[in-house]
Amino acid sequence: MSRDNSADSENGLTRRHYVAGAGSLATVGIAGCSGGDGGDGSGDPVEVLHGWTGGDGAAAAEALEEAFNEAHPDTGLDMNPIGGGGNQNLDAVVANRLQSDDPPGAFAGWPGPNLLRYQGVLGSVDDVWEENDFEDVMVEEATELHQQDGSYRAVPLGSHRLNCLFYNVSVVEDAGVDVGSLDSPSALIDALETVSNETDAIPMTHAMAGTWTTTQLWGAVLLGESGYQPYMDFLEGNGDEEAVRSAFETTAEILENYISDDASSIALTESNQNIINGDAAFIHQGNWAAGAFRNAEDFDYEDDWGFKTFPGTEGMYTLHFDSFIYPANNPTPEASKTWAAFAGSPEAQIAFNQYKGSIPTRTDVSMDEFGPYLQETAEDFANAEYRPPNLQHGLGVPSETMTALNDVISSEFTGPYNVDAATTGFLDAVSN
Repeated sequence: MSRDNSADSENGLTRRHYVAGAGSLATVGIAGCSGGDGGDGSGDPVEVLHGWTGGDGAAAAEALEEAFNEAHPDTGLDMNPIGGGGNQNLDAVVANRLQSDDPPGAFAGWPGPNLLRYQGVLGSVDDVWEENDFEDVMVEEATELHQQDGSYRAVPLGSHRLNCLFYNVSVVEDAGVDVGSLDSPSALIDALETVSNETDAIPMTHAMAGTWTTTQLWGAVLLGESGYQPYMDFLEGNGDEEAVRSAFETTAEILENYISDDASSIALTESNQNIINGDAAFIHQGNWAAGAFRNAEDFDYEDDWGFKTFPGTEGMYTLHFDSFIYPANNPTPEASKTWAAFAGSPEAQIAFNQYKGSIPTRTDVSMDEFGPYLQETAEDFANAEYRPPNLQHGLGVPSETMTALNDVISSEFTGPYNVDAATTGFLDAVSN
């Protein structure tokens, strides 16, 4: 894919720019922002903002930091974690920093349509991609989704899968559930009913301290019930009302009957812990949940926890990327590019992804150090018939649409579950 370097905003911004943060659009002008040493940032540590503060994320971020310091001992690094589920707090901090003419050296985020919120305020890392031959070694979707206005604006670190159903082996065995037979969302509901009748465990643990988990679950149900093309049609603003409504009806049945009483107050870490502790049978999450399971003591894949492609989505890999984004006029431009080049390196992708529960975006990295679950995930990625972009995490819809969808969940679908209003709200959100 060709790149137009004239679109590079790295050398100054002369027009108004907009950054979508904290659910709104804010005017941003970051021209003239420079480091305190005259603008090139020589000798200053590169400040990296990210949202990996708990469970799998903290371990992965620490491994990434250690690997960078080993690879680049002469380049200072200031890792700045911003906690909060679904990158919501991180996104707000990034937006505020850009509005204040105080960009970090780099920040973790999602590529694709999510980059639209930073239209005009990102610098080019075309040289990083070229010097490191990233186009030759990255998966095809990565090369497409990390560009904006003809130039690369970010570098991928790893790929998560979203259409995942994880389970506690002992709980489902006690319930007598055959996980391998679950081939549709309705079959999953039957299994949840069996768990409810045969055990004292939570049939499906679900974190509702934020709205993003429910939006994400609804997307998996839509994909499982209606298939790839109706899902893509919805993302593109042409959703079928019957399919959207059916997905809400199924999701409502799950949330009304099979989640814990404290679901509204727990976040993802606590929800994952219900699986680890044997207090719940199933959880739907991206495979960062597997990173939490891997880091748990005496909790082994297949013996203690298992994985099933979300029922009805067999043959698909719902795509998600973790990436590092390069702001224009940041105070450490060269150190920031050193960081970007490192993020795309085999060393970084091995260090980070084996703990995060994700797989490298490079096609030339050995999976020997990743364990059997992630090795299977990499095989599923390679063999997937479809790789639909995720709904909730930046690849499927722009950030303002994602915010509108989550607002619908917040107002209409957190209990009571208003299927009619939610259906109308979601269709309106993607068509605007």
